[in-house]
Amino acid sequence: MTITFAGCSRDTHDSTLGALPPSVTASQSVDVTAPTKAPILISANNFRDLAGPDIGYITSDGRRVREGVVYRSNALTTNDSDAATLDSLGIKTVFDLRTPAEVTEKPDRVPAGARYQNIDVSGGTKTATVLSSVDLSTPEGARNMVTGAYRKIVTDPAMQAQFGALLTDVAVTDGPLIIHCSAGKDRAGWASAVLLKIAGVDDATVMSNYLLTNEYSKDSIESVVAKTTASDGEQAGAAVRVIYGVSPEFLQAGFDEISTIFGTFENYLTMGLGLTPDTIAALKTKLTG
Repeated sequence: MTITFAGCSRDTHDSTLGALPPSVTASQSVDVTAPTKAPILISANNFRDLAGPDIGYITSDGRRVREGVVYRSNALTTNDSDAATLDSLGIKTVFDLRTPAEVTEKPDRVPAGARYQNIDVSGGTKTATVLSSVDLSTPEGARNMVTGAYRKIVTDPAMQAQFGALLTDVAVTDGPLIIHCSAGKDRAGWASAVLLKIAGVDDATVMSNYLLTNEYSKDSIESVVAKTTASDGEQAGAAVRVIYGVSPEFLQAGFDEISTIFGTFENYLTMGLGLTPDTIAALKTKLTG
């Protein structure tokens, strides 16, 4: 059995790894250790405030990441109750990082009054080709594929351009906004990590925020793993757990690639993503006040 990977979408060759059934998407079990002020959504279970699950992450200069400014999420295929909850947050813009094909298959239910912006951060049809085809007989193969994908986020020129366009647009966007992809973990996870680092949040906290996907989407992950294990065996189930969850080595692979290619995170922002000093300053002000 094989699975192909681009960003956080899954182009599968096995129906076992297709779209999650409604009963899985509707999971509401969230095991986080700190209280959260952002609402817990049933039908978009990886929706959360970028500021963190408590009262805002502390930055290196003693400020806090502002709550209610940037939210991160999986696809907004929301039920009526969750849609009403999103409407109440006053969302002004939704940045959908998925490919056009993903958007067509599962269009967002855009919050009332919000601007919708699709930015395909995979880089478009020329560079959004599948990174590799992985034999799911081993979780090691799946790990190698995902870490390679995170390195590609950093090095691929088209992906650099699209992430640069996203952050430039975020910097000049007024009001609360949502950044999301399909599962809310890879493309949205990378964008979120970059934003938190721009805000001045330390690397350990950035990683902690990234890993929260494993808590928010826990039931969805476990359901797919159980289904795959039952149909294809334990090794396949273990590989699917790798694909559908997040691991420190994935995000770290991207940061390590920044060090290798650009030397510093600041160089990645300016030389890789093409951000101007004014844009970087505007992002920091937006995130921390």
